[in-house]
Amino acid sequence: MKKGWDIKPLQDFCDFGNGLWTGKKPPYIEVGVIRNTNFTKDGELDDSDIVYLNVEQSQFIKRKLQFGDIILEKSGGGPKQPVGRVVIFDKEDGDFSFSNFTSVIRIRDSRQVFYKFLHRYLYHQYINGVTEKMQSHSTGIRNLKFDDYKQITVPILPLPEQQRIVSILDESFASIAKVKDNAEKNLANAWEVFESYSQSVFNTRGKGFEEKTLGEVCSLITDGKHGDCENESNSGYYFLSAKDVRNDTLLYENARQITKIDFTETHRRTNLTPGDICMVNTGATIGRISIAPDDDRTLKTTFQKSVAVIKTIPSLINNYYCCYLLKSDMKKLVKVSSGTAVHNLLLGDLKKHKISIPKSLVEQKSIVSKLDSLSAETKKLENIYKKKLADLEELKKSILEKAFNGELNTN
Repeated sequence: MKKGWDIKPLQDFCDFGNGLWTGKKPPYIEVGVIRNTNFTKDGELDDSDIVYLNVEQSQFIKRKLQFGDIILEKSGGGPKQPVGRVVIFDKEDGDFSFSNFTSVIRIRDSRQVFYKFLHRYLYHQYINGVTEKMQSHSTGIRNLKFDDYKQITVPILPLPEQQRIVSILDESFASIAKVKDNAEKNLANAWEVFESYSQSVFNTRGKGFEEKTLGEVCSLITDGKHGDCENESNSGYYFLSAKDVRNDTLLYENARQITKIDFTETHRRTNLTPGDICMVNTGATIGRISIAPDDDRTLKTTFQKSVAVIKTIPSLINNYYCCYLLKSDMKKLVKVSSGTAVHNLLLGDLKKHKISIPKSLVEQKSIVSKLDSLSAETKKLENIYKKKLADLEELKKSILEKAFNGELNTN
C-alpha cells in the first residue's frame, strides 16, 4: 500500500451479521434469499435465480439487507473451490436477506468508506488468494475463519479519492468485460461450426449409407462394476470412474489402484483393449468420451459402473467414426435416458440406438479425417481464446494491484 495511507482492520469500521437459519415460529414473511449460487466469480450479484422463502419475521427483521451491504461467502464449495467471494447488494426495493452460508458486511459510516471501494478491495483480496489462507475444509466443506477475515487491513483514503479509484476501476472492468464477452462468443461460435458440420455428416441418409443399431456394429456394450473393489497402492491395476474420462484421453494421475483379484473379476466384464470407446454413462459429465490409448496400462484398466465400454466390430465400423457419431447423437441419447435427479444411459438403449453409416470403411475413415482436421483447428482457436481470457483475468488483477498500491493515475 502507498506510504502515508491510513490503514484499519475491517472490524474497526464494519459490522458483521450471520445469515438466516431455518425457523419454525410464525408469523412468516416471504423474502428473497441471496445464496452462494448468486455469487459470480467476477464479484457480481447474479439475481436471475434468487429463491423466495417464507421465513420467521423475527429473523428477517434482524437480517434484512440494505442497499450498499456487502455479502460475503463464508461457507460452501469444496477442497478445490475456495470461498470468500463478495458481492454488493444494490437493490433499493423489496425484502431480501441472505443464507446461513453467507454473512453481511455493513459499513458503519458511509461518509468515511465508499461501499464500492471496499467491495473492490475485498474482491482483490479474494482473487489474490489472501482469503484462501483463512480457510479450513477438514469436513470436505470450506469454511472461512471469520475472526481472521475481520482482521483484513484496508486502506482508508479520503472519500473523493476512493470514488475516483472506483470510477477508474469500473471503466477499466467494463472494457475488459466487453472484450471477454466477445472472446467467449467467438469461442462458442467456433465449436458451433464444428458441431453443425458434424450434425450434417451424421444426418446423411444418401446412397452408400445403411441404417444399423449400435448393437449390430459392436461386439460389446457394457458398463463397469456395480459395486466396489479393494484398494491396493501401486498394484498397477486401475479402477477408473467418470472423473478419469476426459475427451480423447484417460487420466491415471489420481486413479484408484485395486487388488489383482478384484481387477481380474471386473475385467472379465469390461475387457478393455486399446481402441475401445470409453463413455461416461451417468451423472453431470454424461456423454464424455475417450478412446482407450495404446498403452500398457489399458490392459490393466477396468471401470466403475459410471463408465461404459463400447467395442466396435472393425469390419463394420471405424471406432473413431463411432466415437464422433456418439458425440453427435448424445443429446438424443440423453433425452431417452432414465433416471430422476441423475441421468443414466441404459445399455439397452445404447444397443438399440439407430445410426446411419457408410457401408465403405474407406468413406468412414475419410469422414474421420475431415472431422479430425476441423477439430484440430477448432482446438487451436479454443486455446487462443482461452489464453486471451486468462490474460484478461491477469489484467484485472494487475489493475487492482496498482489501485491499492496507490499507482493508479486518479487525476
